[in-house]
Amino acid sequence: MPQGVHGVILLDKPEGISSQTAVTIVKRVFHAEKAGHTGTLDPMATGLLPVCLGEATKYSQDLLDADKTYLATIKFGEKTTTGDAEGEVIETRDANFDVTDKVQLDAKLDEVLKRFTGAIEQVPPMYSALKRDGKPLYEYARAGETLEREARQVTIYSLKWVSVEWPVAKLEVACSKGTYVRTLAEDIGEYLACGAHLIGLRREKVGHLTLNKGVTLDRVKEEANNEVAQAAYLLPVDALVQELNSLELSNEEADRLRLGQRVPVSKQGSEEELMRIYRGSIESCNFMGTADWRKGVLHPRRLMAQVVAVTNLTN
Repeated sequence: MPQGVHGVILLDKPEGISSQTAVTIVKRVFHAEKAGHTGTLDPMATGLLPVCLGEATKYSQDLLDADKTYLATIKFGEKTTTGDAEGEVIETRDANFDVTDKVQLDAKLDEVLKRFTGAIEQVPPMYSALKRDGKPLYEYARAGETLEREARQVTIYSLKWVSVEWPVAKLEVACSKGTYVRTLAEDIGEYLACGAHLIGLRREKVGHLTLNKGVTLDRVKEEANNEVAQAAYLLPVDALVQELNSLELSNEEADRLRLGQRVPVSKQGSEEELMRIYRGSIESCNFMGTADWRKGVLHPRRLMAQVVAVTNLTN
C-alpha cells in the first residue's frame, strides 16, 4: 500500500454505527495518516458520509457549511423523548382530521409543505451534540436535565412528500447547514396536532456530492487488500471543491502562490471569489488548493502540501 493516501470516499454509512467509527474503519483500511468527515450523521441515520483522507481533510470544513438533502421517514401520532425511534414514546395522539379521507389528508400535507418551506426557526433538541459549558446537550438530557435553548434560523429550500401510508410518510428535505430533521419532524407533528417522530433518516446529498458514487462500508472492508478496486472509488482531493470555479496558473505564478505570495491574475467575473487553483491544465493531478481572488489579485487560502498532488493507488 502506498504511503500518503489522499482523496475522498463517498461512504454510504450503515445504520447503527457512529460517523467517527465509520471514519476510523476507512482510515485503517487505507492506512491513511489523517482522516475526517464533512458532517456527522447520527448512528440511526444512513447515507452519504464523505470521508476525507490525507490532504483532503483540509477541505472537509468547507462542506460542513454546505446544504444537505435528506430522505426522512416520519411516524405520526407518537412523540418520543429523543424525537426519533431511539427514544421512548411519551405521548400518543390521533390527528384532528380524517386521515382516511384522501382529500383532507392531501390538503393537510400540502399545508405542511407551505408552512415549513423557507426560513424557519428551530429550537435545537436536547439530544444533540451542541455544547453548553463544554458538555454536549445529550449528556444533560441523559441525566434528566432540560436546558433553555435559543431558537435558530435555518432554511428549508424544498420539501416533497415521496410516499404517504399513514401514519408513516417519507419526506425529502433540502436544507441549510444546522437543520435538525428530527426537530422538523416533531414540529410538523405539532402543526398537524398529532405529534410525530423520526423513524428513519438517509442523507442523499452534501453540497454538490451525491450518493451516485457511494460505496458501502462492507465493500470497503471486503476490498481492503485490492488496490485496483479501491482506486475505483477513491476520488481525488479536488472532488470536494468542484462547485468552485477553476483557475489555471503558469509555473511561475504557481511557485509564487506556493510561497504564500499574492499573485496578480486577470480574469473575468466578480470582484471577489473563492477558486480552485491548478498548475497548468485543470487536471486532478495538478490541483494546488484554493485561493481567494479579490480585485485582480489571488490570495492563497488552503494549499496542498508540495509533495502531494493526488494519490493513484495503482502506482
